[in-house]
Amino acid sequence: MQELALYIHWPFCRSKCPYCDFNSHVRERIDQARFAAALRRELAWEAERLGRRRLVSIFFGGGTPSLMDPDTAAALINDARRLFDATDDIEITLEANPTSVEAARLAAFRDAGINRVSLGVQSLNEADLKRLGRQHSTAQAIAALKLARSLFSRVSFDLIYARPGQSLAAWRDELRQALGYGGDHLSLYQLTIEPGTAYEGLHRRGEIVLPDDDLAAALYDATAEEAARFGLLPYEVSNYARPGQESRHNLVYWRYGDYAGIGPGAHGRLLIGEDLLATTRHRAPEPWADRVERQGHGTRSEELVIFTDRAREMLLMGLRLSEGVSAARFMARCGFALSERLDLEVLSTAQQEQYVTWDGEVLRATSEGRKRLDALLTALVV
Repeated sequence: MQELALYIHWPFCRSKCPYCDFNSHVRERIDQARFAAALRRELAWEAERLGRRRLVSIFFGGGTPSLMDPDTAAALINDARRLFDATDDIEITLEANPTSVEAARLAAFRDAGINRVSLGVQSLNEADLKRLGRQHSTAQAIAALKLARSLFSRVSFDLIYARPGQSLAAWRDELRQALGYGGDHLSLYQLTIEPGTAYEGLHRRGEIVLPDDDLAAALYDATAEEAARFGLLPYEVSNYARPGQESRHNLVYWRYGDYAGIGPGAHGRLLIGEDLLATTRHRAPEPWADRVERQGHGTRSEELVIFTDRAREMLLMGLRLSEGVSAARFMARCGFALSERLDLEVLSTAQQEQYVTWDGEVLRATSEGRKRLDALLTALVV
């Protein structure tokens, strides 16, 4: 039976962070009942055409899904279990911010069926939290981490590095403090200037200066060193976990498996018959809900992914993983031998430089190769 991961997008936030280019929207009032009904209807529509699939994960992302009514999460989880064949150990993740209001709702989300929480800590530096536009304090972040550990068997948290004025010593201290609260999983994000964000204007005017490439690289290297002290190993370019605590949902993405995206702006990759479809929902919440109410789904586009594009996408995703890309899985998903999609001259050079390893069965980027992944993939993948 074909495996499936389910992503559910809740697009609303209390405020827009100045660095954020995600599909998130601020509203004075949210019609919780309307959006709950629309999400459930779109899920039912998607399930009808997919048929029974082996559901391995559900991920509530956003936006800020911890602003969703816990009853809505419970209803969607129950629908997904009824419409698909959920595995006994299905992973059900909720993204949450560590404000006191949202932390107080974590127990209700656990009761709704959430078994893994991902906290948007981002920093344990008070001044940086304010500069990042976060609504929580350091004390609230620590309290939320402690509370999450008491409620859930699996806890992840996010941190942002390469922040203005950040030093290597301060970053190591911050990592040790955060990791000391016992998370199983760390997702790391480098602060970048994205078009259309408030930070773009500040950066253009010179009001924000990011660390140079050498310092950013040193901060990244320090992350792996400090995470290892607490038993978290790098299994993907920007993700660290205790063995067995890797994000099963994100592994579906990186292994180029099937995932359905429900909600405003959600993306999916779905194999239906012999066709692999790239699906995208309308981004704006109200127009998306209008379309769901009229036709059962809010699809903006649905495009066939041809075999050559499948091959490139699978390599772009899979080489982010420490485990690399299996030649057998590549052939099954893409219809090509893995070696056919590689520039063999570049491959030979990359092996000599110890950026990749290739034994005919698995292609892996080394830790040094993953630091240069964008340039490496541009040259290696044909």
